[in-house]
Amino acid sequence: MNIYEIKTLTERLEGNTYPGRGIVIGKTADGKKAATAYFIMGRSANSRNRVFTEKDGAIFTEPFDASKVEDPSLIIYAALRNYENKLIVTNGDQTDTIWEGLKAGKSFSEALTTREFEPDGPNFTPRISGMITFGEGDFTYEMSILKSADAEGSACNRYTFTYPALSGLGHFIHTYVCDGNPIPTFQGEPERVAIDNDIDAFTNDLWNALDDNNKISLYVRYTDLATGECESRMINKNA
Repeated sequence: MNIYEIKTLTERLEGNTYPGRGIVIGKTADGKKAATAYFIMGRSANSRNRVFTEKDGAIFTEPFDASKVEDPSLIIYAALRNYENKLIVTNGDQTDTIWEGLKAGKSFSEALTTREFEPDGPNFTPRISGMITFGEGDFTYEMSILKSADAEGSACNRYTFTYPALSGLGHFIHTYVCDGNPIPTFQGEPERVAIDNDIDAFTNDLWNALDDNNKISLYVRYTDLATGECESRMINKNA
């Protein structure tokens, strides 16, 4: 087993019908850009009734058909926000928890101590989060997963991973191992994945690797480390 092996997202997702929601952060192979990606999937009609929208540089999940919304509490939220030299991306409203925490002088992990996994037993979907910190033409990044300590949801395990930015390398964390009932929670460290120089190639590879029946939306942002300029791609199945 090669613990330093880097696989493509296609290889990581092959045959997996339901990794749930996923975050990818890393640096392009040429070392010039920071890459961030977030995707959502869904099995229920309520979960599938969503699109990504962009407002003032932030990314939100919103209902595609407002008349069909059953429970907005866990599916409608800000998925991506900027704060000063930081970019936050999460799978829930803990985006705002981190954003408010940073404003109050807290760190990424300190802000998340107030949160835990989602109250959707028996799945107890984990909350996954990521944050890029830019500086001096480069960046570092952190990833977090908050997940149930047992099948009853009686306590929360908290894991934070901190990474230097290495050219061509990204890390991929997703809410579930695969489909199931209950759905098995993601295990271990974020997975090592390749980051393409080309945003379109990266976006297409990730979108095409996701299961056709369950994928809903994908957002990708590349940030030029020299200029700070951002380039993004958004795909909504409900369009």
